[in-house]
Amino acid sequence: MFARYGGSASCRECHEEAYQLWRASNHGLAERIPLPHREDPAFVPAQTFQHASQQTTVRKDGDRYEVFTLGLGGSNGPFVVERVIGNNPLVQFLTPFPGGRWQTLEASWDPVSNEWFNVYGQEDRQPGEWGHWTGRGMNWNSMCAVCHNTRVRKHYDPAADTYHTTMAERTVGCEACHGPMKDHVEWQRKFGDKVADPTIRKLTREQMFHTCASCHSRRMEITGDFHPGEAYDDHHLLGIVDETDTWYPDGQNWDEDYEYTAFLGSRMHLKGVRCVDCHDFHSAKVRMTSNWMCLACHAVGTTNAIQIDPVKHSFHSETNSGNLCTGCHLPQTPYMQRHWRHDHGFTIPDPVLTKEFNIPNACNRCHKDRTVEWSIEYVKKWYGAKMDRPYRQRARIVARAKRLDAAAVEPLLGMLATNEIPYWRAVAAGMLDPWIDQPRVAGGLLGALVDTNALVRVNVIRTLAPLAAAGHEAVRAAFRAALDDPVRGVRFQAASALRGEIGTNSLARSELWYSLQHNADQPVGQMQLGSYFLARGDTAGALRHYETAVQWDAYSPALRHELAVVLSMVGRTREAVEQLREAIRLAPNEAEYHYKIALALNESGDVSGTRASLAEAVRLNPAHGRAWYNLGLARAGVGEVNGAVDALLRAETLLPNDPHPPYALATVLAQAGDLSGAREAAQRALNIGPGHQPAAALLRMLESGRSP
Repeated sequence: MFARYGGSASCRECHEEAYQLWRASNHGLAERIPLPHREDPAFVPAQTFQHASQQTTVRKDGDRYEVFTLGLGGSNGPFVVERVIGNNPLVQFLTPFPGGRWQTLEASWDPVSNEWFNVYGQEDRQPGEWGHWTGRGMNWNSMCAVCHNTRVRKHYDPAADTYHTTMAERTVGCEACHGPMKDHVEWQRKFGDKVADPTIRKLTREQMFHTCASCHSRRMEITGDFHPGEAYDDHHLLGIVDETDTWYPDGQNWDEDYEYTAFLGSRMHLKGVRCVDCHDFHSAKVRMTSNWMCLACHAVGTTNAIQIDPVKHSFHSETNSGNLCTGCHLPQTPYMQRHWRHDHGFTIPDPVLTKEFNIPNACNRCHKDRTVEWSIEYVKKWYGAKMDRPYRQRARIVARAKRLDAAAVEPLLGMLATNEIPYWRAVAAGMLDPWIDQPRVAGGLLGALVDTNALVRVNVIRTLAPLAAAGHEAVRAAFRAALDDPVRGVRFQAASALRGEIGTNSLARSELWYSLQHNADQPVGQMQLGSYFLARGDTAGALRHYETAVQWDAYSPALRHELAVVLSMVGRTREAVEQLREAIRLAPNEAEYHYKIALALNESGDVSGTRASLAEAVRLNPAHGRAWYNLGLARAGVGEVNGAVDALLRAETLLPNDPHPPYALATVLAQAGDLSGAREAAQRALNIGPGHQPAAALLRMLESGRSP
């Protein structure tokens, strides 16, 4: 399996300078065995530190490095450190677990300040939680190994729930970025420079960029088999700005998002800048310090890039930290408590967006003692109308879409069709999800399936998938065509959407199944397997995987919600209600859970519980059209005419392409004796859905002068 790999030491024979730069780098020290000269300062003498309600003690016992901390079953260890990951600014430690597992301890070492800390700060995570150090969220085999080592093969056995993980070389070696080079080493040893070397395989700038991205991004693996030189989108599904709090609307990182996604949305990337333009390939350090790196392109008279005089541009003196390009355009955020990481979106500090949408700006990141209004005043004074640029307008559109503001629909469609940065076209495709029932939205998304960028096509399919599941034939036909897309990520997304119909022996099913098995060691992977079996009519198999997902992450309300939906489908209403009650306990402000428990309670005949849950759903999310519709029906069922009318009118406004709310309103008004209002509502239902027979029948009855 690793016969083509020669190991980093073999590169040193000819590339001493590059080897020395690499060996001392964070890549060269990404993972290793414990070494006394590195670990003794952390473990000797023994010490104890407090984090939240817990205590952790570390010590060295003979040659063993031990950590005493809360583990499974109340055990306090000792847990023996047998591997180390990371170098600067923090070091983490691995301990072996049964089943071939390696777990990453929460107890971490800061080699700069020489102190122990908990990587989760004061969160106080407990055994049994997915994110506790004993859980699957801190499992090295699944979460760490591939980016801390060279050519990792996870080798997860779903049947036994065990690992047999192997690698070509521990740590991020030369061949992690250059690919296998044993044949090159052997050729050079034999022939040197006497004969042209046919084994040299130089990566293009774009291939190098994809290699960096394979680790420096928040993504889902679809193959676990990326090789340097291959395309990122053939092996990964990239996380991008969406409706969650993972990224800010302007593209800045909010959560642990690494560098690639933000950079992909920047104008720097659009203009052809790549990682190796700023970072040395072997040390990974910035090639020049201070502003010199930026001025290599942006100094007056250097290139055709925008020319910048830092003092005049920043309005800060040359000796002031506010004069640094990186301070304003690559602001830092601490992750894992100690890792101050630059945002690579090259964003523009805009305190107006902070005031409007709470998007951070670099001015107030630095001037923490000043108000946003103070920053706005200076930005207006210094830059004036220049600030009202497309960047600001784009952020506003996305921010409004996150708030489910329907006024964002047309601008999003414009972004999808015309934005020059493919990343933002992909974001627009994803943000249109709440409005896919509108024909113009579905049409705009279908048109974007011919976009030249794979990330756009992936997100178009992801957004349109519910329409495919609902039997929308134009969407299903487009997805069938996408099964032959040249990019595997697009094929995977289409196959996932059509998982109920793809042939067992087809390439699409084979690629989808491979990915499902690769990710089966995580709760989300089990949920994906459950979804696959459910779509293919195997409810018993689906339930088995959904139940496993909840077992592995019992504190996830989303997983309990998904399990409840399947339980309800098979008639196990009482169990569905139990799962939804637990989901609500874990996430009491999630309107969808209250809506779903209302549906389940209605199935069980709990009328008052149904109404109460629907009322809570619309209180938490006043834009939940389906909840308003069902609340209207529930109120009508107990004779609350005024309340029913109010709810159904709200539903009609929120669901403008659905004939059911106006039809239901027509029936309520007719029964209440308002025949004129009933006729108008029935006609609106027919205008939306000309084939809606109940509305047509009701209208005929009303026009004949009869009342229901």
